[in-house]
Amino acid sequence: MIVNTYMLGVDLGTTSTKAVLFDRNGHVKSQSTIEYPLNVPEPGAAVQDPDEILTAVKQSIKAAIDKSKISKEELKLISFSAAMHSLIAIDEDGKPLTPSITWADQRSEPYAAEIKKQTGLELYKKTGTPIHPMSPLSNILWIRKDQPALFNKTAKFIGIKEYVFNAFFNEYVVDHSIASATGLLNIYDLDWDKEALEIAGITTGKLSRLVPTTTSFKGIAPSLAAEMGIDANVPFIIGANDGCLANLGVDAVMPGEVAITIGTSGAIRTVTDKPVTDEKGRTFCYALTENHWVIGGPVNNGGLVLRWLRDELCAEEVKLAKEQNKNPYDLITERIDQVPAGSEGLLFHPYLSGERAPSWNADARGSFFGLAIHHQRDHMMRAVLEGINMNMYMVLLALEELIGRPKEVRATGGFAHSKVWRQMVADIFGHEVHVPETVESACLGAAILGLFALGEIDELTEVKKMVQTRTVNYPDARKGLVYKELIPIFIRMSRLYEKEYQSIVDFQKKHTSKE
Repeated sequence: MIVNTYMLGVDLGTTSTKAVLFDRNGHVKSQSTIEYPLNVPEPGAAVQDPDEILTAVKQSIKAAIDKSKISKEELKLISFSAAMHSLIAIDEDGKPLTPSITWADQRSEPYAAEIKKQTGLELYKKTGTPIHPMSPLSNILWIRKDQPALFNKTAKFIGIKEYVFNAFFNEYVVDHSIASATGLLNIYDLDWDKEALEIAGITTGKLSRLVPTTTSFKGIAPSLAAEMGIDANVPFIIGANDGCLANLGVDAVMPGEVAITIGTSGAIRTVTDKPVTDEKGRTFCYALTENHWVIGGPVNNGGLVLRWLRDELCAEEVKLAKEQNKNPYDLITERIDQVPAGSEGLLFHPYLSGERAPSWNADARGSFFGLAIHHQRDHMMRAVLEGINMNMYMVLLALEELIGRPKEVRATGGFAHSKVWRQMVADIFGHEVHVPETVESACLGAAILGLFALGEIDELTEVKKMVQTRTVNYPDARKGLVYKELIPIFIRMSRLYEKEYQSIVDFQKKHTSKE
């Protein structure tokens, strides 16, 4: 008799969809990644084609199954992770009226500022979503105010996972986790918030049906099942958002366990057993299950800033890497590692694309501070990486006000592959940094949540049996003293700069070439 041994975790990300097949012990059997572009049709826009993502989901599932060579009967479940804050306007026939508006889209900024000024903090305390252009709440208001004809044609406002599940099961459903990141859900009663709906100018009929993250769907159309190479009766678990599932996937679900993720953007998160919000509005609070809530803060400027450094300041390393068939980032971090901690008094505020936590200021801009005649290019390179990490540390300080000092920090994302970057985080945070064996944390988190949904495991803490630590970076006490002296200056200057962000943004809009 064939046993259902494997779980498929599918992550609908900002730049790609990834499908990873795991065995019952959490080991990767096979995986597939299908990429797609993030389109910028006008300044401030960041959108995607929802049908392109739907195709990527189907292709990635089929490719992962085909590579594994398992039989259809061996697949126990398919469970989903998805990026937060996406928004698609749908007409009466189920056709998209807009592309998928992503979290990176800034066009609703004036309306987010309006909400923030009028009722921002109180609304945040009910919804757990900081007021920001990333949120569907802000984007729906922007569409209503700026595009009334489009708004009036819209039958539903949905996210990308809802679009996929409707294509699979002909129903608009949204899990509590994705819904809790819209700015429209009351996190205490797990229902759409009346005040948020009034601000957006919509009724519940314009939104999907709310369901727990453990909800299972069966009976996908045989033609779709054949297209993906799966049995039509395999359970589809709706799952949660990628941030919550990344915590689960790295075994950071117990009190005091913190996950730090840095990819293109970044986040710091921990799990609590009830909703927790911040009196200053600096952190988010999103649902994983009814009894597991993820609190933390996201940043816009992670690997994105390092890529800017590579492209604008590191032509020498890029050229050498090409000649030596090496990764240019390895050469960059080698140079950075030769510069003393603190970059001899050079600070970099990494706000190249505005910022979410802890300031939640879409107008924030980057800057070097302390630049002197003794500073060279390598100092600037190190200061850039230190700035990314100091900003993440500011988010951790906000989180510590809510949960106390972490017991353990676990690292995920692209930065976890860099020994230099991990060590810098350990030195700045003053904490050991544990790196799990798995790097597919959101997909593994989805798979584990799927097992929990089907009653195959009793507690999410079963993840501890599946995730092992690969390496640990210990803080350097000497470097830690340097950062302890420098970080307060970084924080004070970031607050001083806030007074002029609007001025410089207005200047940039007026004088920056549109070509």
